[in-house]
Amino acid sequence: MKIISPRVFVLARKEIYSWLNSPAIYGVTVFFLLFVSIWLYYIQRFFAMDTASLRPFFQAFPFVYIFVIPVLTMRVWAEEKKFGSAEILFTMPFTEWELVLGKFLSCFALLFAMVLLTVPVPLSILPLGHFEGALIFGEYAGTLFLGASATALGVFLSGVSKNQAAAFVGSVVALLAVMLMHQLTENLPSGLASLINYLSLAFHFESFSRGLLDSRDMAFFLITTILFLFLNTQVLVYRRWK
Repeated sequence: MKIISPRVFVLARKEIYSWLNSPAIYGVTVFFLLFVSIWLYYIQRFFAMDTASLRPFFQAFPFVYIFVIPVLTMRVWAEEKKFGSAEILFTMPFTEWELVLGKFLSCFALLFAMVLLTVPVPLSILPLGHFEGALIFGEYAGTLFLGASATALGVFLSGVSKNQAAAFVGSVVALLAVMLMHQLTENLPSGLASLINYLSLAFHFESFSRGLLDSRDMAFFLITTILFLFLNTQVLVYRRWK
């Protein structure tokens, strides 16, 4: 049995076209690019660091994802509920897995395009020092792994929310927690601190921000992505037979 059928890409393409006809996607893209650029040049003061490292640049991604990903995912299912089109989707020849995967791929494709648009930022400073290409590749790979997991979480929360506003707020709060909670473990018992660190998406991103491709962190992101997508399918199964 095929894990990804052609119907998934048809649904994903429809969702992407719908986004491209919305001014919101262009606004959030501009915000994304401005945020990472301002973070590098002004907040981290890159030119005053006197070091050939893009780690400060990639440290911006967990923070900007907190606001950008909820915008991409809040309408995934909440809008279907608002217009009553979810029931129409259930009558089409899609399985729950295909519906969830198609929605997820459309959001992730948009996020991937945004990340790709940031490439000129590191390219603009490469002539200023000796940067390791392999490290930059690892750092970009990490942003995509992190983005996939966070997007799957946002899509799931959209599925359990009543409207877009609730989906947005819920996703922001959830991503704020999983991105930043590892920074609050300094005074906690070691066992509890280890558990919180393990559950933190940003904690698993730290090795990637140093350009390291750690198989344990890659496995964590893949497992959490699949887990949230699976939970989303269970929500759809419940709604279909409710």
